[in-house]
Parts: sequence; C-alpha cells; structure tokens
Amino acid sequence: MIIAIDGPSGVGKSSTAKGVARALGLGYLDTGAMYRAVTVAFLDAGVEPSDTAAVIAATRSADIDISVDPDDFWVRVNGRDVTTEIREPYVSAKVSTVSTIAECRADLVKRQRDIIMAHADPGIVAEGRDITTVVAPDAPVRILMSASEAARLARRKQELGQKVDEAQLVDQVLRRDRDDSKLVNFTTAADGVISLDNSDLTKEQTIQLVIDIAKGVAK
Repeated sequence: MIIAIDGPSGVGKSSTAKGVARALGLGYLDTGAMYRAVTVAFLDAGVEPSDTAAVIAATRSADIDISVDPDDFWVRVNGRDVTTEIREPYVSAKVSTVSTIAECRADLVKRQRDIIMAHADPGIVAEGRDITTVVAPDAPVRILMSASEAARLARRKQELGQKVDEAQLVDQVLRRDRDDSKLVNFTTAADGVISLDNSDLTKEQTIQLVIDIAKGVAK
C-alpha cells in the first residue's frame, strides 16, 4: 500500500500523513523535510542561494538520513541531526532555493522513490508537492489536499506560534507556493487523483477520510 498525498503549504499534509500511517501501520515519508535538510546543508557550507551550481553540488553530495517512523521522526544531514532546525524560519525562507532548481528536484525525487520502494511492503504514506504526479504516479491511492488561503494561514500560524510575524507567515505559505508552482503543479488534481478540500474539516476528520479512501481502494 502506497499512499501519495500532495498539496500546498499549510493544508495539513504532514499531520494527515502521520495520522494515516499510524492508523494503518505504515511508514511515513516527509519529502519536504528532505528539501529542508539540503537547505541546511548548503547554508552550512556557506553557499549563497544565488549560486545555482553550488546549490546543485551541495544537493547531490548531501548525505540525508530520514526516519519513516511516524512516532519517531528525525532527519540527519551529513551526520548532523537537523530535525528541529529544518523548521526554523531562516530555513523556511531559503528552502525554495532548492525546490525550484530542476536538478535538485531530480536528485531528491530519485532518493524519495528509492525510500518508497524500500518500504512498499507493508506500505508507506508519502507527502509533498509532486508525489502524486512525479514521485509515485502509480501509487494505488493518490490524493491532492487543498484548503482555503485563510485556513492554511491560520493552521501554519497555530503551528509556528510566535516564531514568525505576519510577513514571515505569508512568505512561508503563499510565496513558497508561488515559487514552487513554477516547477510543480500541486493545485490541480491529475487524472486518477482524488481531490480533498479540508477547509472546514478537523485534523481527525481529514485523517479518517483518507483512511476510508485507502481502505476502499484496498478492497
């Protein structure tokens, strides 16, 4: 069972994917965390975001270790634990540097496919922006999550609290979506992808709906 979940920032992909993975006894892959890990790697190396060639080189050389356990999630890059650091605002502000470079995406997509295939039995829930169309287009369950702009901003604000001001919040949610959409379509469901608008749903309701979809496909 491979469940692929796409969607924009603040829609609740991570919490939904984790909840579904726990309920069904599956692995969990946060592909966005891999982009964030590479961001830390190139910043650690003193690479300027404008130096595209150096960012590509840092991506290709980055040693990324990522947990697929929804109850024990961690990320390491080049031997350093960056689980908490990748969520810091300064990383969020630079992560589009990696995600908008085609060569970087290609490198990480290959790694993500390898992880998914290594955990295809019993299964894995993978979430990100291009999982349903690029990373795992043949997954039995493919879902594109969406929510209103107001709902997404409110959720991300609740998640980050006082770590960001309003300008940083809009940058993290709306500017990143705008930048990433130059390479990836995560707002329109491709053929065979189920659309799920959770603007008015709780986290628990969203998780249950994805579980019901997955069980229906598995029958």
